[in-house]
Amino acid sequence: MAQENKNSKWEGKSSVEVKGITAEQIWPLFEDFCSFHKWVPAVDSEQCRHVEGDYGKPGLVRYSVFTQQSPSNLSNGDKVHNKWCYEKLLSMDPIQRTLSYEVTENNLGFSSYFVNVKVIEIDGGCKIEWSFTCDPVKGMTLEDTIASLDSNLKSIADEIKKGLQATAN
Repeated sequence: MAQENKNSKWEGKSSVEVKGITAEQIWPLFEDFCSFHKWVPAVDSEQCRHVEGDYGKPGLVRYSVFTQQSPSNLSNGDKVHNKWCYEKLLSMDPIQRTLSYEVTENNLGFSSYFVNVKVIEIDGGCKIEWSFTCDPVKGMTLEDTIASLDSNLKSIADEIKKGLQATAN
């Protein structure tokens, strides 16, 4: 789902089904807002941390660093680029398994970025829904932003499933 106007906010949504894992099993990973690095491979495990606020309560702020290698076909070779952001928890509802947060300071190109996440029970597993509203990002299209979200959400679901299956064995 996407809506794009040149002078308005971008809105997008992505979802992924995770078979064989319940919403009850996945929700604690999202509820632990400062453990983003455990299920997002690109996040540096030593650079994802609690900055301020109380765990599980609106106002909690986390800081995350994403380390990326440059593609080898670029002139800068294998240089490492660190992308970082501060994210503030706006709401969390463990009964409905929803949370929302905003990206505040960052070097990702966002001047405004709000996220809503839902973990929904479905037959045979669960579904993770991730929606966003943001200001247009210079150098990107809404379609690029949604494609990136789709790819990232699939990677997140794969990591969660691997991790949960490993602990069950």
